[in-house]
Amino acid sequence: MSGTFRSLRSFNFRLWTAGGLVSNVGTWMQRVAQDWLVLTQLTHRDASALGIVMGLQFAPQLLFLPWTGSAADRLNQRKLLMLTQATMGVLAVMLGVLTIAGVVRLWHVYVFAFLSGSAAALDAPVRQTFVAEMVGDADLPNAVALNSTSFNAAQMIGPAVAGLLIARVGIGWAFLLNGLSFAAVVISMSFFRLSELRTSARAHRTASGFLDGLRYVWRKPDLRAILIMLFLIGTFGLNFPIFISTMAVNVFHSDARGFGLLSSIMAVGTLSGALFAAGRQKPSLASLLAGAGVFGLGCTLAALAPGYWWFGAALMILGAAGVIFTNGTNSIMQLSTEPAMRGRVMALRVGIALGGTPIGAPIIGWVANQFGPRWALSIGAGAGFTAALVAAHILARQKEPVLA
Repeated sequence: MSGTFRSLRSFNFRLWTAGGLVSNVGTWMQRVAQDWLVLTQLTHRDASALGIVMGLQFAPQLLFLPWTGSAADRLNQRKLLMLTQATMGVLAVMLGVLTIAGVVRLWHVYVFAFLSGSAAALDAPVRQTFVAEMVGDADLPNAVALNSTSFNAAQMIGPAVAGLLIARVGIGWAFLLNGLSFAAVVISMSFFRLSELRTSARAHRTASGFLDGLRYVWRKPDLRAILIMLFLIGTFGLNFPIFISTMAVNVFHSDARGFGLLSSIMAVGTLSGALFAAGRQKPSLASLLAGAGVFGLGCTLAALAPGYWWFGAALMILGAAGVIFTNGTNSIMQLSTEPAMRGRVMALRVGIALGGTPIGAPIIGWVANQFGPRWALSIGAGAGFTAALVAAHILARQKEPVLA
């Protein structure tokens, strides 16, 4: 257990984790509330509209890719994170006010999804590389896994709380509380011990731009393979809002509480996967192969689930495999990259993993509408199995796994 939580020896990382847990609970509340708002109040169970929301939310990851990585490499990461977190908080409060006032429209959700996604696009590569500044490279895989543990522990709380709020006081309050929760991160970072930040692990300011980062990744076959795997699973597999909401509403005919409970059940799996990853010293390409393969299996079981609780059990498998895979790609790509390039490489990682959502989410939503949610899940299964084949191909061509 001391090995699993070793990164918490850092005072700054303890503050970061505490503030992040509060904010993550709010984030999960908003995710559930936003999906429910679109599916049940602004449309008549239109999964395509939900896919458009997801597409707009993640499109900035690709649109702003040339600038987000450079910002992570060149600007003060702590101050930039405080700015992006505050921006997302204000946007959530504004959407909450519109919803509580009863004037929210679907186009409002589209606009706020894009604006919030733009702030998140700038936030993501900075947040991921800033971990090394807090704990150093030696504890980086552990810190990445503990960040994921916090996010997934919040998934056990946030959706269930959102379901209760929606049922008793209304959807808008979930948005409002999420906006207020961002203050926890901003306040925690204001109390950091700046002298303990490992500035030597931070990327240096250079004149090189986005194309240098692209060329850097292209020269490394293993990093190229990881990005291909991330594109497959990110584009067609990580569409959980569509999978869970359409199965809950259209197949199992659940109410808001039953919908929120499914996300909390999935969090049991993701939390287990995150803790497993935290206990490992270093990930390997073989672990990515296993994670991708089990992800495909989880999607298959979810698609074939005969009932609500069977579907929940499949979601636990799916969640564990997904978090082991995504955490592994994060750690491997950071540890395989020199510090001066980390911001741009991690921006590429986030852009590929999430930037494919504008392509995949509308497709998945259309399939769920036309053929049913089970067929949409089968596409996710195919993506997982294909990604596993990519990893198997790379492993077959090299004698030793990456960072094994």
